[in-house]
Amino acid sequence: MIFTKQPLLIFDGACGTSLQLMDITENDWSGCEGCNEVLNLSAPRHIVEFHKSMLDAGAMVLETDTFGASRVVLAEYGLQDKVREINIRAVENARLAIADRVDKYIAGSVGPGTKLPSLGHIEVAELATATREQVEALLEAGVDCLIVETCQDLLQTKTALIAAFEVLDRSDYDIPVMASVTIEQQGTMLVGSDIAAVVATLEPFPLFSLGLNCATGPQDMMSHVKYLSENWPQRISVIPNQGLPEVVNGQTHYPLSPEDYAEQMYQFVIKQGVSIVGGCCGTSPAHISALSKRLAGVQPKNREVLV
Repeated sequence: MIFTKQPLLIFDGACGTSLQLMDITENDWSGCEGCNEVLNLSAPRHIVEFHKSMLDAGAMVLETDTFGASRVVLAEYGLQDKVREINIRAVENARLAIADRVDKYIAGSVGPGTKLPSLGHIEVAELATATREQVEALLEAGVDCLIVETCQDLLQTKTALIAAFEVLDRSDYDIPVMASVTIEQQGTMLVGSDIAAVVATLEPFPLFSLGLNCATGPQDMMSHVKYLSENWPQRISVIPNQGLPEVVNGQTHYPLSPEDYAEQMYQFVIKQGVSIVGGCCGTSPAHISALSKRLAGVQPKNREVLV
């Protein structure tokens, strides 16, 4: 099966590490320091500023600041009753940033949470209920697509996707759903599944795309992306960190320059047919700008999938 004419989509860069560089005060955090999602309510100007910086850099798709906006995660800050409000405001903040810009889209971000079912941290039913609640709010607010991302556990991934599609099936919404897993440096997800297991498990879902994000930089994703290019029958997304994180003088450091990052991403597009790209931890507006410029006018390579 040969895939052709898949135009590029460029996602934004890192939310969390970008917010860490902003002048966010103790009052802005409203007593919930470390909960980026609460800023949608308590200091939305920072979120809108972040989104605008990524749009100015060339991003076509903004991810909402809702990575940890499920009941399970928000309960750790006493915010479990703010799920709907936070998710809706997050979409509104992204819309404010887009304003009258054309051909810009909003992806509702659904993170893995802090409790994994395969490790016995949470029951599947509780995880599914929390995901449905978050997805319902994101759909109500008008996201253009959903991305279930940074998946570390295939049971968590399946549960979240089933919940998301259940909400979509009983609603009037028909939007794309993306899935993005995290493969650690040792070559598997946190709970031990490799990329072949990911493809086999998620192939039955009507996904818009499957891809990789977080954990490592582009270099350590090469073999996994190659496998997806040859075996996954839909779009592929690659949204890596700004290189493999290192500790320098007690601080987390991401080593790739914007130019090096953009060049490595360019290779995925022209050699493996990747059609959705963006940045995870560490990636700044400068990285997205370099990526956008490097990919200007570039068409992803046609892929031949072995099915």
